[in-house]
Amino acid sequence: MSSAETEREAAAMLPNGDVVALLLEQHAQIRGLFAEIAVTDAEARKRAFDELRALLAVHEAAEELIVRPVAEKTAGPGEADARNEEEKEASRVLKQLEGMDVTSPEFLRTIAEFEQAVSAHAAHEEQEEFPAIVAQCTVMQRRTMGDRLRKAEHLAPTHPHPTAAGNPTALKMTGPFASMMDKARDAIGR
Repeated sequence: MSSAETEREAAAMLPNGDVVALLLEQHAQIRGLFAEIAVTDAEARKRAFDELRALLAVHEAAEELIVRPVAEKTAGPGEADARNEEEKEASRVLKQLEGMDVTSPEFLRTIAEFEQAVSAHAAHEEQEEFPAIVAQCTVMQRRTMGDRLRKAEHLAPTHPHPTAAGNPTALKMTGPFASMMDKARDAIGR
C-alpha cells in the first residue's frame, strides 16, 4: 500500500471535517502530484507542478496559521518550530523550482530532492503533530480547526513567499495581499 493510500485510509477513519483528516487527504494529493510530475511529458509536468505549487503554498500557510499554534501546545514548541523551519525551507526551494524549466535536468533533480524533503516533513507531522492534536483536542475542536483551515486556505497565497514562510505573524500581515496578487497572477497566466 502506498503512502498516499495509507493517508487516505487514516483520513477516512476520522470524523468528517476533522482538521487532521483534511491534512492527511492533502498529503495524499501532494504525493500523487509528485508521482505525476515524475512520469509525465513536459506539458502535463508543468500543469502538475503548477497544481502542486499552489497546493503546497496554500497548505503550508494554513498549517502555519491554524495547526502550529495548537501543535505548540499539544506536541510542544520545539516540534512546532521545527515544522515551521522546514516549511520556510520548502518555500525557498519551491520558489527556486517555480523559476526553472520543467524539462531541465536541474528541475528533475531538484524536484526529486524536494519530494524527499516534503515527504519527511509530512511524516514528522503525521507521527508527532497529528497524534498529539487528536489525543489532546476534542472532535469539536478539530472540526472547528478544520473550518478555520478551509477559510485560511481560501485566503492563502498560491505561490511561495519565502520571506513570510515559517513566520505566522508575517504571514498574517502579508498573506491576504500576497494572495490577492497571486490569484491575479494565476488568472492572467503569469
